Amino acid sequence: MDRPALRLIAALLGLLGAASLVWMFQGLGGGNRAFILQLRGTKLAGLVVVGAATGIATVLFQTAAANRVLTPSIMGFDALYVLLQTGLVAALGVAGFAALPAAPTFLAEVAAMSLLAAGLFGTLLGQGARDIPRMILTGVILGVMFRALSGFLARVMDPNAFATVQAASIASFGSLDAALLPAAGAIAGLCTGAALWMAPRLDLLALGREVAIPLGLRFDRVMLATLGLVGMLVAVSTALVGPVAFFGLLVAGLAHGLAPSARHAVLLPAAGLIGAAILVVGQTLFERLMGQTATLSVVVEFAGGLFFLFLLLKGRVR
Repeated sequence: MDRPALRLIAALLGLLGAASLVWMFQGLGGGNRAFILQLRGTKLAGLVVVGAATGIATVLFQTAAANRVLTPSIMGFDALYVLLQTGLVAALGVAGFAALPAAPTFLAEVAAMSLLAAGLFGTLLGQGARDIPRMILTGVILGVMFRALSGFLARVMDPNAFATVQAASIASFGSLDAALLPAAGAIAGLCTGAALWMAPRLDLLALGREVAIPLGLRFDRVMLATLGLVGMLVAVSTALVGPVAFFGLLVAGLAHGLAPSARHAVLLPAAGLIGAAILVVGQTLFERLMGQTATLSVVVEFAGGLFFLFLLLKGRVR
């Protein structure tokens, strides 16, 4: 890694570290400081996991799709998560849904979304990882089907159950469950390590099939492995806080814009640090300084949507 890249990573680490210190110690008065710091540390860890996983997953997906305006959410992961929440509330009722153990439910949701990714990627790309547009279109269609089924179930629910579904289906960065963090952190950490290990192969993957195969890359195998990592990372972040459609697009755009190199050894850590820093800084501003706890998801989605429109208008699709 050259000096400009090292300076960028160091600057992002410094920003994240400073934001974390402000988050942990801002407004820390009397009372049980150990208990307060434990609660803040738990939420900080969750924000870092979600931000890093979302940013890295989006960079990986854009590399696989060779398109800078796509996010993994178009593959139906968010819609499947909403369908799972709706189905659980419809089957168990509000009381039964609230009584579900957090950790097993989280692992089941991650497994369901990972199975969707494995089935979608493995089936459509099993004969050769060259028909990416067909895979993306199939993911879009599945997302529409999942949303339609969720809407049907929601229409036959009583108002209390519908309100519970709405609350569970909206991303919330301020209500992270501490019991889920060990599993989420472990899965996200392993996937991140695998992505960094694959960085040289990802650089070749980004060149396209016609260029990468003569250079010795096992294109189909690397493509499937990359999409598998995307599925796991998106599943973890979605199951932990809820669906976020455009946040990853914003993070990936900033990573590409700030990184002095297109190498994935630089892009991946930059995207992870940028995603984590945005969530920590944003949650600090909205929760600690402005007294708001549910605004950050709306703001980051709005900013990501504007960035999506900017990319479309500029024609920067590759």
